[in-house]
Parts: sequence; C-alpha cells; structure tokens
Amino acid sequence: MPVEQHDAVLPQPPREEIRIEQVLAALGDPVRLVFVRELAKEPAVGVACGVIPLPVTKSTRTHHLRILREAGVITMRAEGTRRIACLRRDDLDALYPGLLEGVLGAPH
Repeated sequence: MPVEQHDAVLPQPPREEIRIEQVLAALGDPVRLVFVRELAKEPAVGVACGVIPLPVTKSTRTHHLRILREAGVITMRAEGTRRIACLRRDDLDALYPGLLEGVLGAPH
C-alpha cells in the first residue's frame, strides 16, 4: 500500500549515517539555529515550517530546512500542503551526548 502524501516523511539520513561535521555546519548558521531553538520548545508535536518567524524569503527558508534535514538535525513530514518539522533529539543525543544541550543553552 503506497504512503499517502499527508503521511509522507521527507528523505533524511538514518541515525547511523548522521555525521558530526554536517550537524555542526547546519547548526552553525544563525537562521538555522533560531529554527532549531524554536523546534526544541515543541519536541513531541513538531511545528509547521512556516509558523516560525525567520528573517528570510520562503525559498531561503526552504533551503535552510533542507540543510537541517539532510544533516539529520530535523525530520520533516508532509501533512497536506504543510511541512511539519521535529527535532531529532533522540538520535542526536544518542550519537553526540550533550551537543544539543550545549547548543540550545548557549547565549543568543
């Protein structure tokens, strides 16, 4: 049975393929860091990507979200025309203990 569009999870690396270099590069951008900090506030339900205010255009937002997803920092699923993002906290904490805590706790 094919997966319906509203339940589709966008491609992302499995846990064992998440690399620290990509994670750090993704988290090193101020716009992406704002997005990740906002996602951390809603760990279970996720957030519609357009809800979090970012000082960038829609196409630039899409680019930043793709970088985060491909690095393994977030997971995204389609719900109709919306994209819901969730932080991959469990995966990142298992691979790199303390990394997210340190990044999220750093002064803005």
